[in-house]
Amino acid sequence: MKYFQKIKGDRIYLSPVNIEDKEIYTKWMNDKEIATNIGCYHKTFSLLSEEKWLQKASNDYHFAIILIENNELIGNVSLRKINPVDQTGELGIIIGQEENRNKGYGKEAIKLILNYGFNTLNLNNVIIKVYSFNKRAINAYNKVGFKKIGTRRESTYKDGKMYDTIYMDMLKREYNDIKDFIFP
Repeated sequence: MKYFQKIKGDRIYLSPVNIEDKEIYTKWMNDKEIATNIGCYHKTFSLLSEEKWLQKASNDYHFAIILIENNELIGNVSLRKINPVDQTGELGIIIGQEENRNKGYGKEAIKLILNYGFNTLNLNNVIIKVYSFNKRAINAYNKVGFKKIGTRRESTYKDGKMYDTIYMDMLKREYNDIKDFIFP
């Protein structure tokens, strides 16, 4: 088995990333929608660059999102830029294939990683950034309790236009107040 149930949910579990998945990650990172939504469509990703990233990510809080029913890799969720003194971190998430989006897997992965961040890593504030053209992600982050804290105007370029970067965050006490009814 190449995945390990580090954090288990109802339909998915989070596993340390696996370097053997470099082809899948390379495919995702070269997908226009995914790469645009995370702000790196202008870059080219090779098998070697993804292998190097996976090696580095395996020493951090980057997790593969795996379906329990068939052990299929469907995405990645991470807490990065961890500052243990200030108790802060930044969340990132990708659901790779279109057929796995809008099924609640992202929400479940966010629930698992927030619980891990707030209650295992002792974070107090988790931030996420999203681009103004990514309405689906903005709606999803609002639904799980993130609050908009600011906008960096016209800070990202896509297809000949400039778009805003929206910053959202969640505090540990807010997570504890909402976790039972947002994440039943």
